[in-house]
This record gives sequence, C-alpha cells and structure tokens, in this order.
Amino acid sequence: MMNLDHSNAALFAALALAQAEVENATEGSVNPHFKSRYADLAEVLNTVRPVFSKHGIAIIQSTGFSDGLVSVTTALVHKEGGYVTSVASCTPAKMDAQGVGAATTYLRRYSLAAATGVAQEDDDGQSAAHNRPAPVAAPAKPSNALLDVLAATEDATSEDVLRNLYKATETLNEHEKNEARKAIVQKRQSISK
Repeated sequence: MMNLDHSNAALFAALALAQAEVENATEGSVNPHFKSRYADLAEVLNTVRPVFSKHGIAIIQSTGFSDGLVSVTTALVHKEGGYVTSVASCTPAKMDAQGVGAATTYLRRYSLAAATGVAQEDDDGQSAAHNRPAPVAAPAKPSNALLDVLAATEDATSEDVLRNLYKATETLNEHEKNEARKAIVQKRQSISK
C-alpha cells in the first residue's frame, strides 16, 4: 500500500507531468524457464529515471531482510519536499544469498514499475519469490498413553513385550502411533543384536 502522508500538491503535479511522458519499459530480457521476455530492473530504471528527474522527482529504494522476508521500500521524493512511499515484500524462493538477491531485484523492479505507472512483462517473478509459507503450528504435547508406551518400550527386554506394545499403539492418533512404532522397531533391533 502506498503511504501518501507526506505528499504535497507540487509532488502530485510533477508526478502527473512525468507519467504523461514516461513510456513503458522495453521487454529486452528473456526468462528461459517461461520462454518469455520481460523488462529487467536496469530497463525500468533507464525508462523512468530521466523523465522523473526532469520533473524534480528522485527515486529512492531501500532493502531489508527480516524473519525470512525480503522487503523493498520505494520512495518518490519531490525537490520541494513532498514524498510518497510503498513497501513490497515476499519470501525468497531460496533462503541463500542468491535467492535473497533475486527476490530483492524482483521487488525493486516490480515496486518501481508500480509506483511510476510503467507496464512490464512479469514472468520471471516465479523464480524470485514464493508465497509466504504458512506458520508452522507448535507440536502438540504428547499424550500420557504415548509417554507410557515409550517408557515401556525403553524398559522392554523381550520380543513378546514389544509385540504387545505394538498392538497397544492402535489406540493412539496417527502421529503418535508412528512415533511409538518407530521406537518399538528400534528397540526390537537393539534386542535382536
């Protein structure tokens, strides 16, 4: 969402003039994965900077990375002091320097084009960003029945006891049943050695 709290009439007048002159970015880059063309960040910057600068508007972009989320803040700042900002964020496709860099470049290009009213092909975004993953729920506290089976498994000294414990796991939920049976199998292997 764009923040207009610090805008003024001079900024809006300059934006109107700049947008009347600016052209859409040329789709000079190729995304081999999607076999499509798109305007890269350099092309979008080369398209908007001269026109916006002519009308006293500077373009400032700052980046950030926190909690697995890449963010880019884009500001259009007028020479008379008014400015507008917007923030774009995404989770990178890969959590390494290359993934963060790709997502940052994508967000810079995407937010700059949006803020300046420039159209561009957008097919390379699939490789730069993913939807934010759903939060992982905290693991449930193990039931007393599971804890009892695990304790009895640890103390077991014969195959017969382990067989009975295996049958007792039928009363557990699927996750606990799998956990208990894994422990029983491991204990069975240690007894048979």
